[in-house]
Amino acid sequence: MMSFLSPQYSSTRYSQCLKVALGGLVLGTALTSSAVVLAQEGGYPEEPVEFIVPWSPGGGSDTLMRIVSNHAEPYLGQPMPVINMPGVSGTTGLKELTQREPDGYTVGQIHEGLLVAHHTQLTQLNWDDFKPVAAMVASAQYWTVNADSPWQSFDEFVSYAKDHPGEVRVGVTLGGIPHVHAAMIEDAENLSFRYVGFEGTGERIRSLVGGHIDAAIGDIASSGEFVKNDDLRFLAVGSDERQDETPDVPTFKELGYDSLSLNIVRGLVAPRETPDDRVEVLADAMQELSRDEDFTQAVQNAGAQVHYEDPEAFSDYLKTTNETVERLSGKLAK
Repeated sequence: MMSFLSPQYSSTRYSQCLKVALGGLVLGTALTSSAVVLAQEGGYPEEPVEFIVPWSPGGGSDTLMRIVSNHAEPYLGQPMPVINMPGVSGTTGLKELTQREPDGYTVGQIHEGLLVAHHTQLTQLNWDDFKPVAAMVASAQYWTVNADSPWQSFDEFVSYAKDHPGEVRVGVTLGGIPHVHAAMIEDAENLSFRYVGFEGTGERIRSLVGGHIDAAIGDIASSGEFVKNDDLRFLAVGSDERQDETPDVPTFKELGYDSLSLNIVRGLVAPRETPDDRVEVLADAMQELSRDEDFTQAVQNAGAQVHYEDPEAFSDYLKTTNETVERLSGKLAK
């Protein structure tokens, strides 16, 4: 067989092959971000895309969405500056989003809290008042108890709760996502909890550490260090698979609860009339970002996991979750 560098191989042919190889390399590099290619072809985006985060600086949503913002530009082709608009349980900023031009130059962040706010009459807005762009991150939620409690497993906890209806003190944000998750557990086993309301996750977890409540919804960011220090114990996690940080903690699905998916999924939405082609550019950029190793590490360092879903999949998730929240809305008034 003739060697590529043999004397018989003409310099002309070598030059041609070299051009092809280099051209392929350039093409491969250009295609690393399909969103940028689409943006250049369509002229969108030609200016920064504002990102409304409807929560205060420093919270979980703000922290994680700033990670998205800080890593998005290479894939979108434009900056995505965060604009904090807190108020009324995350609904003030989303109301502002509905009033922005549907031109693809403003997006906002939502999670399941909007669905809860809607079904507790806090706002008329719901997920379908927007056009879903992409889910980006998920924070797995854990059923958490004090390490001094007698419950070494979730089954032991359930057995006790069944024998003592209305006695187990569960800390939640009343009318919030943790309340929904606790109500889902109540519903799955026909239990009855005594709810204790707290303003935020930190206050709730500190109360659990102090023994003032019996159980609560926690996550790695809020509770992981307390578990490491043997102050708290995780009994089960609401993700589809066991988490790398807690390999010994079973999932609810492993325990036979197929419907117990306890996650906080944060994603992007746009005004409802935003053109589909611009939503596609945004979604493609987010998909490329979700594969970025630095982005993935930053999200994990913040106690969450990358969880990309395209517009259709994210819409399906929001629709299904909305149905669950609506079904359990009666329990949220407890």
